[in-house]
Amino acid sequence: MNPIRGRRVGGLAVLGAVLVTAAAVSLAVGARALSPAEVWHGLFAAPDPDQRLTEIRLIVRTVRVPRTVLAIVAGVALGVGGALIQGHTRNPIADTGLLGVNAGASFAVVTVTAVFGLSGPFQYLWFAFLGAALAGVVVFGLASLGRGAGHPLTLALAGQGVAVFLAAMTTAVALSDQKSLNALRFWNAGSVAGVGFDVIGPVSAFVAAGLLLAFVTLPAVNLLNLGEDVARGLGVNVALSRTLGIAAITLLAGAATAACGPIAFLGLMVAHLARSLTGPDYRWLVPYTGLLGAIVLLLCDIAGRLVVRPGELDAGVLVALAGAPFFAALVWLGKVRNT
Repeated sequence: MNPIRGRRVGGLAVLGAVLVTAAAVSLAVGARALSPAEVWHGLFAAPDPDQRLTEIRLIVRTVRVPRTVLAIVAGVALGVGGALIQGHTRNPIADTGLLGVNAGASFAVVTVTAVFGLSGPFQYLWFAFLGAALAGVVVFGLASLGRGAGHPLTLALAGQGVAVFLAAMTTAVALSDQKSLNALRFWNAGSVAGVGFDVIGPVSAFVAAGLLLAFVTLPAVNLLNLGEDVARGLGVNVALSRTLGIAAITLLAGAATAACGPIAFLGLMVAHLARSLTGPDYRWLVPYTGLLGAIVLLLCDIAGRLVVRPGELDAGVLVALAGAPFFAALVWLGKVRNT
């Protein structure tokens, strides 16, 4: 086996082992700490008349397993989405929020809460995903118009313009309706807690579809990063590849955002971490970002349960606390290299 390929395969195996370990810790850690034996009982034991053991089964099966699974699914989606948006825009500090999906989902949540009085995650999941998808379509449509059509900078500017507009509209709706404001405050924190498999199931289906599209476009993304003219010369249909890529990003980021709320900086961080391990080949970069995204989100969720016990900090808060200085360091280092 090629040494570089062997190292990359070994890296994937190590990340897989770390993810399994983090998932096991996630099942044991919380306001009530559980031993490995208790976690095993909660996962596999039959119903027991002992009230303590019944409580353990409920904690593991109805609270911690869904929470762990959602952290993994959302982490994979946001990690892969972050790598794809950087590849398609050729912008090393791009994140999935660049397409306006976070802003679109937020606006949809407050609007349906104000109009229809919806409150549960399963009730507004579909509207949040629809809002994220429509925002992505609008951004992509705007970026396809005019003299700069299809240019990565045009896409970035269109995304920021739509995001700012939707953020203003979200604020206006939320401030006019107390129930919408409360829903936005809860949802905007970015949390993997309190969501059941009735939500995780549909989200996982959208994420699977996004991953399928992502892997189909990976060879084209590698060529697009050499420049559009070079890619065209090598037979790439740039418009089709970019359309499929944007569709994949929208599915991934939209589904994760609809289920968890906006989680900033995760895709940005893991894309750079993965690139330092694999190099620029997206056929390896994307699997690495998926695993790293799941690991980072899961570890942040675990840390959030520990730092303020018996209370909790939402995972999105800790991801932002780590991501903000990471982003600042990227910008600073970029400026240093350019001077």
